[in-house]
Amino acid sequence: MTRSAVPDAISDLVDAALAALPRHRRDTFALRLDRWWPDLHDAVAAVHASPDDVAARLVATAAAGFAARPDDLHALDERRLLTPDWFRRPDMVGYACYADRYGGTLAGVGERLDHLTELGVTYLHLMPLLDPRPGDNDGGYAVRDYRAVRADLGTIDDLRELATTLRGRGISLVIDLVLNHVAREHDWAERARAGDAEYRDYFLIHPDRTTPDAYERTLPEVFPDFAPGNFTYDDGVNGWVWTTFNSWQWDLNWANPAVLVEFAEIVIDLANLGVEVLRLDAIAFLWKRLGTNCQNQPEVHAITQALRATARLAAPAVLFKAEAIVGPRELMPYLGQGRHTGRVSDIAYHNSLMVQVWSMLASGSTRLAEHALGALPPTPPGGTWVTYVRCHDDIGWAIDDGDAAAVGLTGAGHRRFLADWYSGDFPGSPAEGLVFQHNPDTGDRRISGTTAALTGLGPSRRDPDGAFARLFLAHAVVAIWGGIPVIWSGDEVASPGDPAWADDPAHAADNRWVHRPAVTDADRAACREPGSDAQRAYSGLVHLVRTRAGLPMLHAEAPVDLIPGLDDGVLGVVRRHASGTVLGLFNVTREHRPVPHHVITHQVADPREVLSQHDIEPDDAGSSWMPPYAAWWITDTLTGPFSESPPR
Repeated sequence: MTRSAVPDAISDLVDAALAALPRHRRDTFALRLDRWWPDLHDAVAAVHASPDDVAARLVATAAAGFAARPDDLHALDERRLLTPDWFRRPDMVGYACYADRYGGTLAGVGERLDHLTELGVTYLHLMPLLDPRPGDNDGGYAVRDYRAVRADLGTIDDLRELATTLRGRGISLVIDLVLNHVAREHDWAERARAGDAEYRDYFLIHPDRTTPDAYERTLPEVFPDFAPGNFTYDDGVNGWVWTTFNSWQWDLNWANPAVLVEFAEIVIDLANLGVEVLRLDAIAFLWKRLGTNCQNQPEVHAITQALRATARLAAPAVLFKAEAIVGPRELMPYLGQGRHTGRVSDIAYHNSLMVQVWSMLASGSTRLAEHALGALPPTPPGGTWVTYVRCHDDIGWAIDDGDAAAVGLTGAGHRRFLADWYSGDFPGSPAEGLVFQHNPDTGDRRISGTTAALTGLGPSRRDPDGAFARLFLAHAVVAIWGGIPVIWSGDEVASPGDPAWADDPAHAADNRWVHRPAVTDADRAACREPGSDAQRAYSGLVHLVRTRAGLPMLHAEAPVDLIPGLDDGVLGVVRRHASGTVLGLFNVTREHRPVPHHVITHQVADPREVLSQHDIEPDDAGSSWMPPYAAWWITDTLTGPFSESPPR
């Protein structure tokens, strides 16, 4: 066995660290080191002045984690390496929730999995559950201890047991790893305030306002209403601490290699509990550069590559998901471009798709969506999207001014229209959303609300029948797009939102909690009550998910192509794969809309719509008419759908 690319000193370090392991385990790690050492060293060299030393520390961390990894997780690593596309297959469907709002505790989640299994879930994202600071903690994104879970949810052992239970059901556990900042109460921050110079350097602390003011000239504000500015004076460190999000969330100094090593160890520890996907929270903000908005800097991707390569050595089953809610032109590097292709995150959020789905439903027009989504390049090999109708966060109207101008709109005008529509202020709108973080200087108004509330099934039930059609259509669009469609908790039971969201003083100023409702045992039971809102939404999504799993042509490797020239109210999407073709047609209007039948047969010779199982027939004029808010998935009668998906 040759390890020519790996320095002898590193090989000796690994041999000593793994001496107690069986020969086959040592050989496995050696093969991985051959494979991922270049990725690791190159990434570290792009960020740190002493790459050999830092890379050696990361390899040592990986070796220790590999030695401690349980046998069942070693077996999972082998399965994942043999099926590297496991997360890109059409049977991958996600669900996201807060553990306490779904099952009370981690054990309670494990006791309530039938609801998810029937829904077809194979990917479960549990929202922040690592130990946060007491009181206000940004929904759990102010972490006090990465090696403990919230006391009300259980223990680390409960998390390990839940991961094992999920894996036995074919469900991959996803949790959040906050990279940009820690809570002011984290041990590192406590040590910094106690005067420890080593830990003070874990943070970005300035003695006066000179440097902060220089940065502020180009920095946006994330929460202008309740956390203006990006720096907070702290008596404990006698200086101004960088706090992008809140005064009690201290940004980390990723230029310090000790921070990278600390997080590599955290990643591997979580992997060894059975976590299969890590959502890298606030990843766009990691690197600070004067004169910029301090987002999406090149070093962010080098840092991700270094963490990923280290994780691959110890636990290659683990995937990285980039929480980069950025503009379309800044998004692709998070899945890997140029020197980072195939070396950074495996999954990224398709925020643009979410925004364009809501835009189409409000405007009844597909032109902007066609232009904006059609301009995105395909995902790099091996990477894929998370697609979603909504998430735990507010909806920000990320409409690019250039895209809007290309179809005869103004970006500011369309953003204003969408905020008016989904807050229910626009005449004829069925939506009942809440305005979040109104910035009078920029006119920015983001929106909170469940999918039911935004489509017409809110507290006032302005348009129930239309709401169910819009809810199903929106999920059908994100499910056909490729990647992993994720259903946000509560949407599958058509929840109008949490009416008591402001009763908790910690949430009273943050109306995003309206769309983070509890899903109770009564809600789950309602899914089986014929004619109930919950049953209508749940059974529709179950059918959608099962149909998707039987269409191998929806594998993420199949490119997404838009069909130009259709009626302005109809979006056309085609996915071509060796197993066949799927044509998606979506009427985003309240009226029947025509589609030239020859357009359909050009894509699919013998068309059949598989969601409702009907044939597609033209009228005398050669048009096939789509009902209001219809969602059609069309395949050739000879190629699909299939009854089973291959094993994961």
